[in-house]
Amino acid sequence: MTHLCTCHAIQPAAPAPITSLAIHSSSQSLRQRLNILLHTHDIGMHPGDADDVRIVAHDFPRLVRLVGGLTEADRLALRAVPCTAAGPLIWDMQPLHIWAERLDSDWFESATQNLVFYGQPIVAVRTGEVVAYEALVRARLGQELIGAGPLLKAAVAYDQLRAFDALARTTAIRQLYGKLESSQSLFINFAPGVIYNPDICLQTTFQACRDVGADFSRLVFEITEGEDFPDLQLLRSILERYRREGARVALDDLGSGRTSLSYLAELKPDIVKLDRTLIQGLEHSTPAFRLVRSLVEYAHDLGIQVVAEGIEEPEELAAVREAGVDLVQGYYLGRPAERLSGLSPNATAWWSAQA
Repeated sequence: MTHLCTCHAIQPAAPAPITSLAIHSSSQSLRQRLNILLHTHDIGMHPGDADDVRIVAHDFPRLVRLVGGLTEADRLALRAVPCTAAGPLIWDMQPLHIWAERLDSDWFESATQNLVFYGQPIVAVRTGEVVAYEALVRARLGQELIGAGPLLKAAVAYDQLRAFDALARTTAIRQLYGKLESSQSLFINFAPGVIYNPDICLQTTFQACRDVGADFSRLVFEITEGEDFPDLQLLRSILERYRREGARVALDDLGSGRTSLSYLAELKPDIVKLDRTLIQGLEHSTPAFRLVRSLVEYAHDLGIQVVAEGIEEPEELAAVREAGVDLVQGYYLGRPAERLSGLSPNATAWWSAQA
């Protein structure tokens, strides 16, 4: 019997409210600069242990703004210990900028309980048929909708990226799979760096698939953009684990410098997405056109389908179609939406004109 991983639950932010932060600086000169900045931002300084400075809760918003203006070196050199009414939580010492990000995203725990997934259409370039949707995470808090960027940043600040990534995968499957037409697939993002053992870490994802009766062949697990890849051996084992269940796998950002051609040859994903910087302003006459066509040909030689992301203009759509891509995605074709509404009117008219 395979056991589900229990390390994926979002942990409570703190056992008690944080009443103050004790800030420690690594040098006398940095301590002097910090004192000047605190005075400039009208932040009260209270003596802490040794040479630490303690900032109380009502000054936290000013502290967040101050930290945002620090140099990278100072951000790394300043560390902070949170304090509750019961005393300091010395095991929670972190760089000050991490605590500032936590204080600036105190909504994170509530947000994880209110995730909502939008789907963006992925379209067959030859026919204009919506063949898949990519699941894109949001969180609804009252009237506010929080996007993926702030959610991921908060997850990192709270050291909850592994749990958030697993929660996002399972929630995406539960919310969107049932909305698909029977011929459509679902692209689900994942961060390979949080998966230390695919046989353990992916069990909650696979269980969610079984709970909704998903056909694994209609699922595409895609490495998220901006995520540094682990070593090739681990990455290969992750992709192979998805495939053993019958799912397909995709690599993102080909042409960005992070996803190199060597990854295609080594991993042979089912699908690769071209980096959107290659697509912006692309036309047959632009210098990037030959590069895009060459990348498409190379991927096709390896048996890999190619998606062009970031299509925002009809000229870009015409260019990638001429370059031989298989699938397209972008605002011109359809924006992310909670209701899977299909192709945009402009894109529908474009394909009608090609007939």
